[in-house]
Amino acid sequence: MGKGGQQPPKLDAFAADPRISRSGGPLITAERKTLVCAVLDKDKLPSKSQIRDSIPPHCFEHSYVSAFAHVVRDTAVVAMFAFLAASLLRTSDMTLVDILGWQAYAFFQGAALTGWWVIAHECGHGGFSASQFVNDCVGLVLHSVLLVPYYSWQYSHAKHHAKTNHLMDGETHNPNTQPEIEEAGYITLYEAIGEEGFAGFQLFAHLVVGWPAYLVTNATGARRLYNHKPIEDNTLDHFRPWSKLFPPNWQKRIYVGTSCWCVCAALIAAATYQFGLVNVTCFYWGPYLWVNFWLVLYTWLQHTSPDVPQFGDDEWTWVRGALCTIDRPYAELFGFFDWVHHHIGSTHVCHHLFSNLPCYHAVEATKHLKAYLKPLNLYNYDHDAVVPSMWKAAKECQYVDAPTGVQFPKAVRDLKKD
Repeated sequence: MGKGGQQPPKLDAFAADPRISRSGGPLITAERKTLVCAVLDKDKLPSKSQIRDSIPPHCFEHSYVSAFAHVVRDTAVVAMFAFLAASLLRTSDMTLVDILGWQAYAFFQGAALTGWWVIAHECGHGGFSASQFVNDCVGLVLHSVLLVPYYSWQYSHAKHHAKTNHLMDGETHNPNTQPEIEEAGYITLYEAIGEEGFAGFQLFAHLVVGWPAYLVTNATGARRLYNHKPIEDNTLDHFRPWSKLFPPNWQKRIYVGTSCWCVCAALIAAATYQFGLVNVTCFYWGPYLWVNFWLVLYTWLQHTSPDVPQFGDDEWTWVRGALCTIDRPYAELFGFFDWVHHHIGSTHVCHHLFSNLPCYHAVEATKHLKAYLKPLNLYNYDHDAVVPSMWKAAKECQYVDAPTGVQFPKAVRDLKKD
């Protein structure tokens, strides 16, 4: 049990499915307890193959019908929101009702477009269909429309999965160390704006500027290159094929991904010229900002909690890192976000253990996975809603002491400036 963790919940605290899982226990379908931290001696953890045996084989099978049904479903939701906005809201001589209406449209359309983003993300993992060619075609189109460089992000996100919660090689939301936050002036900033203000700054830095900063500078990325060489500059962008972020054999793919990104950016510029900045901002840029919010939120909250550690070279193993993933309910609006996002947040433990398992089987697979991991106290679940979870991560998880050993997140308030 990790520092600050709670006692493991008893099995009678869970609502169970009367069916029997492959591991012999009940299929757990609902939970009432909070996070259980997966920190055991790394040599005592089950192997990936042992964990995989708890999931029925058919959950790993791909289906073109199911895959494209999800694309059609998401496209219908996106089209519905666009149609309603075009029919009900004005882009000139706007009243207060129009302004508020466009804010609501941006919020819900951003959530719907995040469904496209999740499908493209599945394509990058090989979880969409059995054909990598089909996966890359679908993923390239959907991610490019959302201004995501498909192949470069596919590469860096694969590193995130290969080195989850690794303090040296982990990608995205790799926490700063104490010397790094001192050098960046964060302690001075904390003292100037206070604890609540600094938590607000953390939210803004992650959810508003975090995604473009990651694409342009690989902010919060790994502390060393793919070949374990030190990073000598901060030009690890996701756009140049010769960026040191990528190995040489990825250059052609990066060219293709960046070219498609440029084509979509040019089409958006052309639409702006044709229809005006206000129209394009209302229909595209507002939802785009919410897409960025959701994609960063998932990669942040699914691996960040005061009870979930990060590991240095000496303590990290692949299974240990993957098991330090957190499932969350995302039950707001009667589960709309979890549904439209293909349950990516509520089945994230399964996703990190088996990233090529199709998302359309992830809910079923997670039931079996929990039945196996829960008696071992290895299944992490946090029942808190999105907003309190965001605030907790922003306020309590701001740095670690060093990139070695087992490191639990700490808050800047615990530091005393020399």
